[in-house]
Amino acid sequence: MKRILFFFVLTLFIQSLFAQSGEWDTYIARYEKGPGSTLVNMSLKNNAPDTQYPYLFAAGVQFKNCTAEGLPAPLAFNSLTKISDSVVALLARLNKPVLAGTFTYQCERKDYFYVTDTTGLREAVAKLLARQFPGYTPAFLVKEDRPWDAYLRFLYPNETTREYMSNQKVVMQLQKAGDKLDQPRPVEHWLYFKTETDRECFIYTAVSKKFKVESKETITTHSFPYKVRVSRTDRVDLRSINTLTGWLKEEAGKCKGEYDGWETVVIK
Repeated sequence: MKRILFFFVLTLFIQSLFAQSGEWDTYIARYEKGPGSTLVNMSLKNNAPDTQYPYLFAAGVQFKNCTAEGLPAPLAFNSLTKISDSVVALLARLNKPVLAGTFTYQCERKDYFYVTDTTGLREAVAKLLARQFPGYTPAFLVKEDRPWDAYLRFLYPNETTREYMSNQKVVMQLQKAGDKLDQPRPVEHWLYFKTETDRECFIYTAVSKKFKVESKETITTHSFPYKVRVSRTDRVDLRSINTLTGWLKEEAGKCKGEYDGWETVVIK
């Protein structure tokens, strides 16, 4: 299933086993039957697909203690974490897999691994779950996946989702610093373009929307060497900043450029 609507970033937890290796991030997106939460190793993207691990082995459980939308109820997290930790530890002994992520959807949670060989793994995990977690129904997805589609096209967030995740992190830092996000303030944005003409194309549109050009630079070592920094007074609550950065990214794209992020001041 394709992701159809991203609406929130999950910040409830990242399991200790997952956090020890790689760059992990988490988000919630809306799918055909409701929301699903994903915990994903973002750093695998740099080398995916890894031809040494051509098989996908996803293992987990169906669980009853879930919300009306199919996500874990608060009291379910501890048990689900123990199950994942046990499965990860078992596979580490048997196969030395690559742990790509976890997907939770419709009262079912599976950990996604890439392995060299799937022989015996399903039976071993089923025995583990029956012995240590008899109240849960096992859930599996096993298939050949040489292009790592499950990781690259399913677990790994798309561009819109990554932008939302980035905005969420900045907004959370503002809130952590005591900002109530209730006041508009100057917000600076950075964008890059391949040619000076492309940069001027964007500046023309930005100025027409009351953005101020703060600086222009040329960075010869950059693949998009023509940099511009613009600013405008705006609100920075998550909904507002998502709308704003989405527009800036779209307008930059029209001028063959890239949007590179924003920053602002803390207001207490």
